[in-house]
Amino acid sequence: MHKKLLIPGPTEVSQEILSEQTRPLIGHREKEFSQLYGGITEKIARFFELPSEIKPTITTSSGTLWFDIVGRSIVKQKALACVNGAFSLRCAETLKACGKQTDFLEVEWGKAVKPEMIAEKLDSGEYDTLTVCHNESSTGVRNPISDIGKMVRNKYPNVIYAIDAVSSMAGDKTLPQEIGCDIIFASTQKCFALPPGLAVALVNDKAIERAKEVPNRGTYTDMVDIFEFEKKNQTPFTPCIPLLYALNKRMDLLLEETYDKVYQRHLEMAQYTQQWAKKNFAMFSEAGYESVTVSCIKNTQGKNVKELNQKLAESGYMISNGYGKLAEKTFRIGHMGEWNLTGIKEVIGLIDEIWGLKT
Repeated sequence: MHKKLLIPGPTEVSQEILSEQTRPLIGHREKEFSQLYGGITEKIARFFELPSEIKPTITTSSGTLWFDIVGRSIVKQKALACVNGAFSLRCAETLKACGKQTDFLEVEWGKAVKPEMIAEKLDSGEYDTLTVCHNESSTGVRNPISDIGKMVRNKYPNVIYAIDAVSSMAGDKTLPQEIGCDIIFASTQKCFALPPGLAVALVNDKAIERAKEVPNRGTYTDMVDIFEFEKKNQTPFTPCIPLLYALNKRMDLLLEETYDKVYQRHLEMAQYTQQWAKKNFAMFSEAGYESVTVSCIKNTQGKNVKELNQKLAESGYMISNGYGKLAEKTFRIGHMGEWNLTGIKEVIGLIDEIWGLKT
């Protein structure tokens, strides 16, 4: 039996989207491809309300590639990497692995990174790049990226502000012009509700100009090269064309639903899940900073999450245990992509039944 996925990613993919990948292949240097690719990036620009100075691009990769792109193409001397969970830690470690000086601004797992914490570090004038994870899916924490963006733009205009929105873009609020960021990127297997394999990034001219000043940008991670090819509606290297067909369809569906309604749908799912969690358990994430796309719930009753998933599988569903050291201490319910409130209520009702919780 297929288990419908309510994990932090990959998320459930509809048959309509899966079927798009069965279209015949085309040459990636042909006019037909440029029309397809240019059409997709134009739709991305419309959905995210991009002004001319912010440009979309699509890489055939996981979102993790963009940690490397920031490390190789953006950091000149020294980066400040905000760490409040497993995936923000991965970003910080990647910057170091790219040979760049990187200081970690670490806060307790479950807590958010606040603007004043960052300002205290940036006041030193040491840093040319700042990285923040918008939606730390290991802990269910939603960092205040717009508040941070306002602070960075006002006080540190020469710092490039890069955001990992892997598990929030196309679900939560991620308009780069509103946030005040220079780079924001995501993977397609999360809120975009596609199979894994593509990353979407929105990058402003300031960041592209910065990249021109950075030597040894690598090959697949050369952001200057990426955006030179964007001018021709092309990619530097062979892309995954079947997934681009799927993304083209997904952008049609997102535009039809509208940005505001997509966000509202995700917010309703989050609020319902988190109200249920607070009634029966407790949220692991700091109050006021709960994710809109994945709820990380503290297992205060000491329930067996592994056994729960085995029981849920019998009804065709799957949620997620806690990540790494948080396994069994927490559990996570992903409410992103194509899911809606009806589906979330059904799954939570099953959990109530399996665990004998009061409704």
